Amino acid sequence: MIGERVSIVVLTFNRRDELLRSLSHLARIDESVRVVVVDNASTDGTTAAIAQYHPRVGIVRLSRNVGAAGRNAGARACTTPYIAFCDDDTWWLPESIALAADTLDRHPTLAAVTARVLVGETRREDPTNARMAASPLPNTLGVRGTELLGLLGGACMMRRDAFLAVGGYDAHLFLGGEEALLATDLMSAGWRMAYVPEAIVCHYPSGARDVAARRRLARRNALWFAWLRRPLTRALKATRDWWTQSRREANLWRNVTDALSGLPWIIPARRQVPPPVERALRTIEAFYAGGDSPRASHVEASPAELR
Repeated sequence: MIGERVSIVVLTFNRRDELLRSLSHLARIDESVRVVVVDNASTDGTTAAIAQYHPRVGIVRLSRNVGAAGRNAGARACTTPYIAFCDDDTWWLPESIALAADTLDRHPTLAAVTARVLVGETRREDPTNARMAASPLPNTLGVRGTELLGLLGGACMMRRDAFLAVGGYDAHLFLGGEEALLATDLMSAGWRMAYVPEAIVCHYPSGARDVAARRRLARRNALWFAWLRRPLTRALKATRDWWTQSRREANLWRNVTDALSGLPWIIPARRQVPPPVERALRTIEAFYAGGDSPRASHVEASPAELR
């Protein structure tokens, strides 16, 4: 049974209606697959609605909103070797669950499979699909897709032990480009990641989101990531880039204060990546800085729509 290999973890916060729709779609997957919702302390009756309309779904209710790090609690609540992650406005197609699990079975050093994301009722291609398909990293594993240094948090299947061994998502980052640190730590630990376009996740973007705040957090997190893992020259470049972007905003000093608030935990947590990982990061940066490739800043960055 596929449920012996895979569980599904759905992250949510105050999106009851979107969550119920996604759970209805996930209910079409083999009933042996356990579905666990991690509720980031919602106040809109989410847990009661799950109990009423989807009583078979497990619930992990957190006492506060910890952002993407809520997925860590979901992973710990599962016992299967693989976990398919969703957001409350995404869901896996039934056949894609087995396909992604089979890919992980075939490649023991693969930690994460990111699916192709189709958006809305028309199932249009998310622009990140093209960026992942154009990854400049060599496909030495021979996966049916491309190798990445990255993943999409709401559209990937991960090897549970690998995810937990590197600490999952860092709660300091909350939301916004938080996958970069996780992906880099996975590669630093010897794991690989891939985009497999035959696996499909559907995404119906929620209207309940603060796009401006998420972009600000993504910029801050990119800065923090550089100081956590990159050489000094790259960290300084990231600082210049962050300053150039942040100074255009009305709340500059709020951004400065927010960025500096990371110093107490970033300094002791700084750990420069191994040279092969740094070379991979630079390969990605150089490739996407060119004019011949699909526009992107990094493969590991989430698309703006997948929020």
